[in-house]
Amino acid sequence: MLTLHTLASGSEGNCLLLSDGITHLLVDAGISARRTTSALSQLGLSADDLSAILITHEHSDHICGLRTLLKHHAIPLYASSPTARQLSYRIAGIEPVLHSVDTTEQFSVGTLHVQVFATSHDAAGSVDYRVDSDSGSVGILTDTGYVTESAATALRGVDLLVLESNHDVEWLRSGPYPLYLKERILGRQGHLSNDCAADFAVQMAERGTQEIVLAHLSKENNSPARALDTVKRALGVNGFSIPVSIAPRSELSHAYCVEVPVCKK
Repeated sequence: MLTLHTLASGSEGNCLLLSDGITHLLVDAGISARRTTSALSQLGLSADDLSAILITHEHSDHICGLRTLLKHHAIPLYASSPTARQLSYRIAGIEPVLHSVDTTEQFSVGTLHVQVFATSHDAAGSVDYRVDSDSGSVGILTDTGYVTESAATALRGVDLLVLESNHDVEWLRSGPYPLYLKERILGRQGHLSNDCAADFAVQMAERGTQEIVLAHLSKENNSPARALDTVKRALGVNGFSIPVSIAPRSELSHAYCVEVPVCKK
C-alpha cells in the first residue's frame, strides 16, 4: 500500500511524505527540521529512515528546513538541474547527496518509481512529481500558473492527486495584496486558482483519478469551504463523486492510502 501524509501545505511551508512501508520519500522541506522530524516521529519514522528528498523548486516555503536536515542526515536529494544549482549556492557542502534530474526524467528510489515533469512557476526549473508503486500512483501538482502539457501527460491515470487550489480569483482581485503580487499570482508563472483546479480535477476524474487532495490554499485569498465547493461542484456537474479533501495548513494530515480499492483512514 502506498500512503501519503502532508506535513504542511500553504504559503508558510510545504512538505509531504510518500511511503510504501519500505521506501520513504519526502517531497519538499519547507518547514523547520524540528517540525519535520516531529511529524516523522508521529508516524514511527526518523529522518534517517528517509530514502530521499524530492525538491520541487527553491522558494523558501519549500526548502527552509533543508539545510538543517542535511546537516545532520545524509539523505539523497533530487532536484531539477536549475534548482540543484540554486541549492548548491545556498547550502554549502550538499554536493555529495545532490542528484540533478532532467524535467522529463524517470528514476527509481528503492521500491518506488519517480517521474519528473515541468511546471510553470517563477522559480528556476520548477518541477513536480508522479510516484508509482505496485499498489498505485500518486501525483503532485502545486506551484504552477497553469497546467503544463508535461504535467497533464505525466499525471494521466494517477490514482491520488495532490492538486493546488490556491485562490479564488475575485477574492484575490478585491483583496489587500499589492497589485504586483496579485499580478504575479494570477500570471502564467503564479498559482492555480480554484476554477483552474476544478477544471483539471474534472479532466483527471475522466482519466481515472479516484481521489483528490487540494493543497497550497492561500490564507488570505481562499478558504477550505470555497475551494471544496468549487471543485466538488465542477465534478458533480460532470457526473463524478470522487472524494475531495483539503490538506491541513500546518499540521500532519491523516493517511491517504492508495491500493485496490483506494482507502482512506
